[in-house]
Amino acid sequence: MSDIGLIGLAVMGENLVMNMEDKGFTVSVFNRTTEKVDNFVNGRAKGKNIKGAYSLEELVAQLKTPRKVMLMVKAGKPVDDLIEQLIPLLDKGDVIIDGGNSHFPDTERRVKYVEDQGLLYVGTGVSGGEEGALRGPSMMPGGSPEAWSIVKPVFQAISAKVDDGSPCCEWVGNGGAGHFVKMVHNGIEYGDMQLICEVYQFMRDYIGMSNEDMQSSFAKWNEGKLDSYLIEITADILGYRDENDEFVLDKILDAAGQKGTGKWTGISALEEGIPLTLIVEAVFSRCLSSLKKERIEASKILEGPRIKFEGKKPEILADLHDALYASKIVSYAQGYTLMKTASETYNWDLQYGDIALMWRGGCIIRSAFLGKIKEAFDAQPDLENLLLDDYFKNEIDQAQSGWRRIVSEAARIGLPAPAISSALSYYDGYRCENLPANLLQAQRDYFGAHTYERTDRSRGEFFHTNWTGEGGDTSASNYDV
Repeated sequence: MSDIGLIGLAVMGENLVMNMEDKGFTVSVFNRTTEKVDNFVNGRAKGKNIKGAYSLEELVAQLKTPRKVMLMVKAGKPVDDLIEQLIPLLDKGDVIIDGGNSHFPDTERRVKYVEDQGLLYVGTGVSGGEEGALRGPSMMPGGSPEAWSIVKPVFQAISAKVDDGSPCCEWVGNGGAGHFVKMVHNGIEYGDMQLICEVYQFMRDYIGMSNEDMQSSFAKWNEGKLDSYLIEITADILGYRDENDEFVLDKILDAAGQKGTGKWTGISALEEGIPLTLIVEAVFSRCLSSLKKERIEASKILEGPRIKFEGKKPEILADLHDALYASKIVSYAQGYTLMKTASETYNWDLQYGDIALMWRGGCIIRSAFLGKIKEAFDAQPDLENLLLDDYFKNEIDQAQSGWRRIVSEAARIGLPAPAISSALSYYDGYRCENLPANLLQAQRDYFGAHTYERTDRSRGEFFHTNWTGEGGDTSASNYDV
């Protein structure tokens, strides 16, 4: 009998199956297009403890109880359809696992529905791409708490391990918690990638660095504070040549795609009232990049500065390093603030240090300073903002001079740096005791009688002024939508 069944033999599904088998588990596989089952079982999986199934009934019949069936299919309706088909075939206590990039409200709904049928449900984020799925991903499971002891042996065996052997997989929380944390992971990923792209454009278009020089700089940065998967692969990409000895990067169209997780993160931030400025700018930057035809026309019409680089290359590279590092800290700080607020909204009781541990290996945003994030939340579990931790406060202090010079220089020379700039604006806004929102509240009260609080009265008391002498004393009611 097989230890687990998996449905969906695309890239991630196939590699997870190979990973599971390598860790000593027997796996049954099914795919809607059964030709894929034949190709996989008789090809890559030949001679291994991997069994093909040609119907859901056959798949379920091959599994040990309590049965574990993992879905690696496209998010949305395909997941719901498979749940409906599986429920009649499973028994009480069996577990359905969704390992795709499902939207967390869908997972919240599915957990309740499947539990009502007497079954258990897990929605788990899986990060690391093709290589991670095969060699050890970061896994972020949530859903039915009773399911954790059932899936834990498999999940922790196949997940990435950090230096001390700890698995990059721990129970996140009930309901849609696992997929929410994976969504925020992807949002931070959007931010990290955009920050790196802005630095790359600065190097390429202003300093005039060659691909070899940029590769060398990123490779060097990857040996220090910026040590991370995305910096590592950026160096690899900059040095990669095709069969004609030409750089592949230079032939790639500058129109970015996206699958929605960054957008979901931004929408969640708006719903929770959290200023997730950097990640939202990263999403909008992808949207702007997709307007390729318009940008080509605009480049012929709209004027900007034409400034030649005359500075000292080592100095500006040091500033770019610091701007990237400081902005990256802000990106994680914003992401953790969103998770903290959502945890309170949905009663998830997220463990922020454990989340940092899960992200230290296997996943796309793995980086050296995630260990410092774990230390920060282990020392102060109720930490309101990562920027207030002593370590990160000191790191920002050391980096902000170069950070500010890069933002100023980008504006002066006309290079877009939306993520780096928004990170600095957030930092300055967060550390500002008195923002101009008092004027904003006065404006709202003037035109809409929306009321305001006063600095000389207790919080929670609201006042209205008859600014024109004609509006009367009636004020609008206070509510959030």
